[in-house]
Order: sequence, then C-alpha cells, then structure tokens
Amino acid sequence: MRLALLGLYHETNTFSPVCADRDLFSNGGVWRGAEIVEAYATSSTTNGGFLAAGAELGVDVVPLMFGFVTPTGPITAEAFDWLVGEMTELLRERGPWDGVLLNVHGAAVAENFVDADAEIAARVRAVVGAGVPIGAVLDMHANLTQRLLDALTVTLVYQTNPHVDAKHQAERCTELIVRTVRGEIHPEQAMVSLPLVANIACQDTSEEPMASLLAKARTIAASPGLLSCSVIEGFPYADVPQLGMSCVAIHDGDPDAARHAAQELAAAVWDRRRDLQTIGVSVDQALDIAACQPTGPVVLLDAGDNIGGGAPGDSTVILEAAVRCGQRSLVQVICDPKAARQCIESGVGTSLSLAVGACQPHSAGRPVLVDGCVRAVSDGRFEEPTPTHGGFRYFDMGPTAVLDTTAGHTLVLSSTAVMSTSCQQLLSVGVVPSSYRVVVAKGVNSPRASYAPIASRMIVVDTDGVSAMSLDKFDYSHRRRPLYPFEDAVFPAT
Repeated sequence: MRLALLGLYHETNTFSPVCADRDLFSNGGVWRGAEIVEAYATSSTTNGGFLAAGAELGVDVVPLMFGFVTPTGPITAEAFDWLVGEMTELLRERGPWDGVLLNVHGAAVAENFVDADAEIAARVRAVVGAGVPIGAVLDMHANLTQRLLDALTVTLVYQTNPHVDAKHQAERCTELIVRTVRGEIHPEQAMVSLPLVANIACQDTSEEPMASLLAKARTIAASPGLLSCSVIEGFPYADVPQLGMSCVAIHDGDPDAARHAAQELAAAVWDRRRDLQTIGVSVDQALDIAACQPTGPVVLLDAGDNIGGGAPGDSTVILEAAVRCGQRSLVQVICDPKAARQCIESGVGTSLSLAVGACQPHSAGRPVLVDGCVRAVSDGRFEEPTPTHGGFRYFDMGPTAVLDTTAGHTLVLSSTAVMSTSCQQLLSVGVVPSSYRVVVAKGVNSPRASYAPIASRMIVVDTDGVSAMSLDKFDYSHRRRPLYPFEDAVFPAT
C-alpha cells in the first residue's frame, strides 16, 4: 500500500500586512522527499505521526512536498500557485496511490483563494480521483468549510489546545485511511458550522468551558459506529465568510448518524457560547498582579503579539510599561534583527545603548531605548524533544543576542520570530526563565504546555496588536452575519 504525504500548512491572519510570499517559503519553508523525514520523523508533529504510523502499520508513506511558515498575512497568489502546482504535479508523476495523507491547517487564506485549504484538497482530489481515500488532520483553529470536508474522506482535528496531540491525531488518521483502503470501514462525514466566534483566551482545552465540551465530544465519539467527533474552535483573526466554530463527526457507513452526532455536539457548544467570551487584563493590571505574587515566575501571555496568531513578535507594550513602573526581573524575547546584529557586532561583555522592538508598521508599541550589557550571542537554533504546541522539534531564531539591561530586564533579541512554545528558547541561550519574577511569552495558549510547569501564575494580557484578544478592535468586512458575539444569532437548523 502506497500513501502520499504532502501539504501546505499556514494559519493566516488577514489583519497582518505581511504576506507569505515565495521568498519567505523559499527561505527554509519548503521540504521535499527525504527532507521531510529528516525534519519531522522524530517530532510530535502531524508529519511525524503520518510517518510513524506508516512504519507501524507496514505501509509505504511516501513524502512528496510540504510547505510551512510561521503565521502571517495571506499567502500570495504567486506562492500558492507555485507550491500547490508543484505538489500536485509530484502527486501525479509519482502515482498511482492507494491513499493520500494531507497536512493542511484549515485556516489558510491566499490572495487568490479565500478558502485556500479547500482549494488544495480539491486539487489533490482532482489528481487522484474519487475512489482514493484522502485523510487530513486540521489544526483546532480551522475555519472549516463544507467544500474542504467534501474533498476529504477522513477529517480529524487536534483536540488539545495547546496542540500537543498532533502526532496522535495523525497516527489515528493514517489508521483510518489504511482501513478504508482495505475496505474495513466506510467513513461518512458531517459538519455543523456554528455562527459563533470563541475568544482566543477561552480556548484552553484544560479549562472551562472547553474541557467539558471536549469531554462531550469524547462521549459522543464512543457511540457505536462512530469513528471520530471533533470540536473546532476556529481562528478569530481571519476576516473570511467561514470564520467561526464548527463540529465534525465521522461514522462508519451511516451519514445520518454522523449528522446527528455533529448536531448533538454543536448544540452543546452553542449552549456554552457566553462562556466562550471574556474580558482581558490590561498591561498595568497584569504587572500589578505580578508584583503582588509571592513567588515567580508570573508568565504574562502577550495576546496582541501572539506569533502563533500572525503577530510580528516585536511588541514593546509590556516592556514599556515595565520600565515605566519600575518592574525589574523580567525576561522576554523580542524579534529585532537590527538590535540583535548590533549586540553581536559589539560582542559579549560590551555595554551599549540601543533602541529595541516595534520594527514593523503593524507592530504594537514603539522602540524602547535601553542601556545594557551583552551576555551571550547564539546562532538561534534550539531543540525541543518533548511534545509542545504543534509538536515541532527544531527551531531557528536566526542570529540572536542576550542583553541584560540596567532596568533589570533580560532581552533575548532574535532575528526571526519563533513561537514561545518551549522553555528551550531561553535555556538554549543560557537564560533560566524560572529565575525571573516575570516572563513575557508571545502567545495565549501555545506557551502553556511548556511554561505552566514553572509558572506561579499565568495571565492573558489584552495588549494591542494584530492578534488582540478584544475582537471589537478589528474591522471585519467579509465575515458572515449574524455572528455571535458581534450580533445575536440562532442555532443552525438541522
């Protein structure tokens, strides 16, 4: 049995002006053939799960091509056509196939396709034909459409946030595709799209209301004949018609049973719609709480500069406030290639004054002038062997410097924005996060898996930026209406 592995995985923040162009993908964002095995086989990612399951099940999983870059604005039309064109050509040339394992996010937007994931799946389907099973594992932040579901045979979704189950879901997806090829099961899928947006700060699956909703999904999935039942939280920073939460169920052979299961889960989600909204904590409030906490570190989750949500990772909003109020013992990573280069050129042990942060037009805050001493420099590469958000193992911040400032802050100045999903990001450059009163992490849910074990408290801070938790800060032009909480809405009819 031969299964093709390919995909283009991108979470698109349509409010970011930085597009994912061909140059961005060409600079380390595309893997082909054996490169996929080298980069992902030992990771806890979706690709890692596809490869591991193939070996376990004794089938030939053939890696073709995979594209991924950190979330940004839309994929350019040129980049999309190039990547998907090459992928589908490889799929055509290397066939025939018994099945396909497709790695897509579910919230990708291209300049030429507002539902980019569905377009990818439809093109793959056109190549392999109607009779070849296609399985995909979507991110929990997918803004799912019926068109995407219709192009797939098996659609699984991460069911943890932080996303620590990517490998598990991929292994399960591979198993279901193999069983489908063998004729052991006949998957029938159904979805319910809810007129509901969940606030990003309410999406941790270990907390309410998501914990109960995931438990409900597991209970439904245990019903006879059901193969899967998934809650999808949706990605709120995409101004697209498909914005919102949804539920998906898969039954072995009975489409009506699948529809009933998806509807039952969706009704449970709808009942908790008010609990999926919240009001944030301001920067000053967060710093006051941190100052009163008996022990540290207090991890401040910088919602507006969430790198995993498409923000640039160079916000100085919390840094500015910490300087103003005299909060010392603070550490954070700031993506600032120019400042990193200045520190590296000055050398370890040298003192200098420089402006840091707020490098891009859509950055939050303004450059902050700091005086400090260069503690360390690094190539910015680090490894996280344990499952964290997304399951990624290898990271590259680019040329990086550690600057200890006279204000009592430690700034890790990187050249490339990397999600705050691993303590190794700091430990790899000799910075011990547990030794600080305050740790600023550029994310909301993604840092939790790594930082929760060392944090005395974690606080979501409603900072400005292209991923701010207060959605009334954004001008949506293309979303559907009505959509809760923007407007009153009703539960979709069966």
